[in-house]
Amino acid sequence: MTTRAFDVRQSVQFDHRRRLQRAAEEAGERGIDALLITPSPDYLYLLGYRAPVLERLTCLVVRPGAEAVLILPRLEEPLARHELADLADAVALIPWEETDDPFRLVQQLLAGSQRVAVQDQMWARFVLRLRAALDPTSLVEAGPTMSALRRIKSADEIDRLRNAAQAADAAMLAITRERLSGRTEAEVSARIRALLVEHGHETADFAIVASGPNSASPHHHPGERVITSGDALVLDIGGSRDGYGSDTTRTAFVGAPPPEFAALYAVLQEAQRAACEAVAPGVPCSQIDAVARGIIEEAGYGEAFIHRTGHGIGLETHEEPYIVASNPEPLQVGHAFSVEPGIYIGDTWGARIEDIVVCADAGGERLNTTSTDLYLVD
Repeated sequence: MTTRAFDVRQSVQFDHRRRLQRAAEEAGERGIDALLITPSPDYLYLLGYRAPVLERLTCLVVRPGAEAVLILPRLEEPLARHELADLADAVALIPWEETDDPFRLVQQLLAGSQRVAVQDQMWARFVLRLRAALDPTSLVEAGPTMSALRRIKSADEIDRLRNAAQAADAAMLAITRERLSGRTEAEVSARIRALLVEHGHETADFAIVASGPNSASPHHHPGERVITSGDALVLDIGGSRDGYGSDTTRTAFVGAPPPEFAALYAVLQEAQRAACEAVAPGVPCSQIDAVARGIIEEAGYGEAFIHRTGHGIGLETHEEPYIVASNPEPLQVGHAFSVEPGIYIGDTWGARIEDIVVCADAGGERLNTTSTDLYLVD
């Protein structure tokens, strides 16, 4: 078994200089004087490397019409200069010593600013100190600005998502060909994680194995329950390949499914297929949810579909756009998201089908290409 570490230098086709420019332009259009981005997926998206997440402040400052600035601990400067060699003329580094106050440096840099956006996943300890240092500057969320950039995937990003999906498909096919009865959920989950890495993932981030009554719990944590004949089995797996996420779910049944489960599954499969087929530019996200939900409700399982139909995916497993009834946002070419309706009958069984779909000019492209039929396993 071989593994591959994700190296940002593999992503040279990503124009991080242009990403920084677009972030500055987007901030300006939204009336934001500066974006403050700490190590996170947003930071990776803009600069192309994963900086260490530390209690010491590392903060990228992006301003309209000005050079980007990276304020960072002195001990992180060598790594940053190495990773940002291609951006040396686009990002100025301001290292701070252990006895310095980095929040004072941010304050000095942003003197006179009226509206500053802080990255959504910034630690509260940093946000509170920035708020005190920058007062009376108004602090707002950077999420809408960064999402406007990240939610539309480039061709290179879609290729990475496609490769990740194919690797997850290979792992799914491998596990459904093994004997599962007599093994615990935890054992099968560990095996799936190994298969994800074996088939090209750098990280195996999750492997939900929910058997029998546990299959009615969408985010069940695999435990010591032994899988046995007559169990429904929800397998929801994913990780990261070349920096981009995979996420797919298939439902299996140990032995021959009873008629009532087969009927439930037929409804679910039709709902998932119809939702995938409804994907097209201009279609509201809420409409994709309505298509799946309408079929499930018509069959009498409406109360058993207890979550949204999907979520965006990219550098993070869950990101915008969200395929939910409350989101009227129209789909655009380059949106990538899951379509994953589920039906859950409490304390009895459940089922879910999940594919990653990309919105293209001609409609939706399923990146996961394995069969959505019920998998019959031993």
